[in-house]
Amino acid sequence: MSADWFFMKRRWLGRTKKVGPLSEHDLLLRIDHGEITPDTLLCSEKTKHRWIKMAQVGPALKHWQKLHPMIDTT
Repeated sequence: MSADWFFMKRRWLGRTKKVGPLSEHDLLLRIDHGEITPDTLLCSEKTKHRWIKMAQVGPALKHWQKLHPMIDTT
């Protein structure tokens, strides 16, 4: 995986902000720090530039589940 990633960050009053581009390493670090969760919207060329939930990105979800083994995302 070597794409530039973007994610939507929630802000005040329900607004969102597009953050990126991030390398895949930076994306995984933000997952580690809890900034990106399975409900966070992600976009990259790997998603064909469509916004999808992180739970639909296999490697990212697998990384998140290593940190949160008891939480079910279904």
